[in-house]
Amino acid sequence: MASFNKVLLMGNLCRDPQLSYTPSQTAVVDFGMATNRKFKKQDGSTGEEVCFVDVRAFGKTAETVNKFFTKGKPIFLEGRLSFDSWTGQDGKKHSKHRVTMENFQFLPDGQRREAGQDRDEPRGNPPSGRVEDPGYEDSDIPFSCRS
Repeated sequence: MASFNKVLLMGNLCRDPQLSYTPSQTAVVDFGMATNRKFKKQDGSTGEEVCFVDVRAFGKTAETVNKFFTKGKPIFLEGRLSFDSWTGQDGKKHSKHRVTMENFQFLPDGQRREAGQDRDEPRGNPPSGRVEDPGYEDSDIPFSCRS
């Protein structure tokens, strides 16, 4: 039987990344992220639902996330759903699902754009190809994905 485990999420970090290293010196970063869903209720008013997700990344990806992201920064990520289980100090069994991030993409930081700042501080986002008004012409790009 075939199986498929792929997660795509876009949202904001809801806590700063926490970097640590395994005994073999592999970087590991853990952070929380929130995704929002807006919808129209039966009475016509707008409702909003927030989903909080724990995310973990390894290696160079973990170091990059720790370097460039802080609480509130937007991110688009791709990964897989993982299941962790453990026995706590109290002897009780615990478990949780988390996303193990495999790839990610920087997104423009809307708060900075609203404040009129085009450039982020050193810990900010590098330029992203997903900005609505990137400030350059198509002719400035050495290649194109358009037909």
